[in-house]
Amino acid sequence: MLAFYGYLLLSFAVLAVKAQYFAPRVLIYSATAAFRHDSIPTAIAALKANSASINVTFDDTEDRGDFNDINLANYDGVVFLSNTGEVLDESGKTAFQNYLNDGGNFIAIHSSSDSLRNTTFFRDATIYVQAAVLIISGARFDYHADLQEATVNVIGPTHPSTTGVPEAWTLRDEMYNFESDPRDLGSVVILSADESSYTDNGPRRFDQGTPHPLAWYQERGAGVDASGIAGRSFYTSLGHLNATWQDSTFLSHVLGGISWALQSNTTRAFNTSGLVGNPEPREKAESSGTASTGNANPTPDATSTRS
Repeated sequence: MLAFYGYLLLSFAVLAVKAQYFAPRVLIYSATAAFRHDSIPTAIAALKANSASINVTFDDTEDRGDFNDINLANYDGVVFLSNTGEVLDESGKTAFQNYLNDGGNFIAIHSSSDSLRNTTFFRDATIYVQAAVLIISGARFDYHADLQEATVNVIGPTHPSTTGVPEAWTLRDEMYNFESDPRDLGSVVILSADESSYTDNGPRRFDQGTPHPLAWYQERGAGVDASGIAGRSFYTSLGHLNATWQDSTFLSHVLGGISWALQSNTTRAFNTSGLVGNPEPREKAESSGTASTGNANPTPDATSTRS
């Protein structure tokens, strides 16, 4: 009899281990309407190659038609990757606003803070800068210093996007300047530029606050309607070069930011009542379906084909 009950307990344990869960699904949007970075294909390949390290499925597109209510509802997060210019039409902007109002999470990388300048909500949605383009960043791009080696400092509270980053990180990238201080919209800055480590001939026309912001996050993404469900937002201004996307430190920064944003508990990945997110459950042979919050040895030189 004891053996029989032991068998039942073991059976229930196996069923529990195989419980269904919703793995986070993220849409990478890399369309451009102005300057185009040649690092975009490398960036997409790197994100997909390292998707398993944060338990995420990445899809990618440059089709603005994919920004509709039905399609966006399938995603726990949207990544704007090095976009420039007006990369969405009016219907796409409306669908994106609806997605953010329904708890969708937003991640923006590099020049995405120079996109959708004629879109007011986007400025707030990302933690952007004054008016129009505030993307997930909370601030809108103004200009950058010439490409050169610079030192980036880790500041602010501990965050998954900076746990693998040296306190004083030397890298070759563009040091962005912004039209406003992202902290004015509630952003928490976690990377800053050491302005003594590089040359910037300006002109500096706006007050972006101090220390010089380069990456930040927002626990409750700005730009969501008062009656909406605010997800998380994360922005990093780094990511200009192909070589940057092949660097394990940078990848730990980006993957950590994406993973953190997805744990907002506002989408189906972590909330079965979520209005948006991956609708296709999986069986997970573990006791927990929680995504990793850090860098699980990202693979900097892996290659991938676009879907």
